[in-house]
Amino acid sequence: MSFKHTPVMLHEVLRYLNCRPGKIYVDCTLGGSGHARAICKKIMPGGVFIGIDQDMDAIQNARKILEPLDLSVHLFHENFIYLPDFLGQLNITSVDGILLDLGLSLHQIESSGRGFSFKRDEPLDMRMSTAANTTAEDLINQMAGNSLRKIFQEYGEERWSAQIARKIVQERQRSPIRSSKHLARIVCDAIPKPALFNQKIHPATRVFMALRIAVNRELEMLDLFMKNVADFLTPKGRLCVLSFHSLEDRIVKHRLKALEKSCVCPPDFPQCVCDQKSVIRILTKKIVRPSKDEIARNPMARSTKLRAAEKI
Repeated sequence: MSFKHTPVMLHEVLRYLNCRPGKIYVDCTLGGSGHARAICKKIMPGGVFIGIDQDMDAIQNARKILEPLDLSVHLFHENFIYLPDFLGQLNITSVDGILLDLGLSLHQIESSGRGFSFKRDEPLDMRMSTAANTTAEDLINQMAGNSLRKIFQEYGEERWSAQIARKIVQERQRSPIRSSKHLARIVCDAIPKPALFNQKIHPATRVFMALRIAVNRELEMLDLFMKNVADFLTPKGRLCVLSFHSLEDRIVKHRLKALEKSCVCPPDFPQCVCDQKSVIRILTKKIVRPSKDEIARNPMARSTKLRAAEKI
């Protein structure tokens, strides 16, 4: 197994996480371990690194890259929402930094064989963890047309969601839709021809993204995690989130604002009765984006949005 990976906004991530020797850091989404390796080098000697990923390929790759390093490394094959359980297993109450990189790794796109990309003819799987029950093929062939439309519209912000869903339902009545190339062809056939020529991205991009989000319940998991993320940080501990989708970024933004807010009483109350205190300080009042030079070197970085916060 060979991992090709370029970590996105690496210098910015290290700066906002404020990595220091001897401290405890968590990478909740290991991917190709590019960020993880850089974090580990910053927290040596004496640091503790905790890495999490749903994809066993990422865990196996991380073992090769990180375990030879001179620090304590703990790797967990699961979703990041189980971070409290992992900290409990290690008798750790809180950590000094948490990274969440919500993008797909290049390995998942090019080498996983799970149909994340429409550029290859692969089974319609799209599971981050192969232990999960539902695949993209299940959704495409079993879900009602209106439900498919809703997924494409809400998660993919796909303009032609209704036409695409109708076309899928028609096609699967003839034969099951089982491959990424087959689905991509159906999407292209469903979109009006004049619109095809005006698209800056491949016509199937939003549908594939929406399916992946639905299969892995990505937005639900992110919202659950962000709700309580400050509980896992030490005072002055840092959180850094890299998102690649407007809905992901919206969840991160709203959760951070809620954690920073010191009062939730109605505006017409004469005095505060909620007793709510600010939990974090937002470090990025505006989203941070990759530089033009980085986008030129790594086009996959172009849609990245970074937000960071520090626990009070």
